[in-house]
Amino acid sequence: MSTSPTELSTADYPLSINRPELLRTPTGKPITALTMDAVVSGELSAEDLRIAPETLQLQAQLADAGNRPQLATNFRRAAEMTAIPDAEVLAMYNALRPRASSARRLAELADRLEHSYAAPVCAALVREAARVYEQRGLLARPDNSQNNDN
Repeated sequence: MSTSPTELSTADYPLSINRPELLRTPTGKPITALTMDAVVSGELSAEDLRIAPETLQLQAQLADAGNRPQLATNFRRAAEMTAIPDAEVLAMYNALRPRASSARRLAELADRLEHSYAAPVCAALVREAARVYEQRGLLARPDNSQNNDN
């Protein structure tokens, strides 16, 4: 995902005030176009009101600049998730519940995230969860798997 060509620093936070020229809607409108008048007149679509992955990547840069690597990773994961259909996000959430999935199912989910949705940060989280669940005995049990592969 692309980010701004300039490096951001904590002085750029909040972007909406200090660097609004960097922010665009998913349809390409500048953030300054998001006004109540534009909503009332119908100039904006529901897609205009969603966050753009580029905005989340910019937020990740700010988090890195502020020495908050975990927050930066969360923003990068969120940026990837903007391209994943809502039904897949819900399925991912359900699959990540303790004892809901086998190691194989989680591996398949991680592969799908990485290869179908170009979401390597999300895939890494699923793979990490699978390792931790295995260590802690939190993978699906054979007698607890009506929809799961074991």
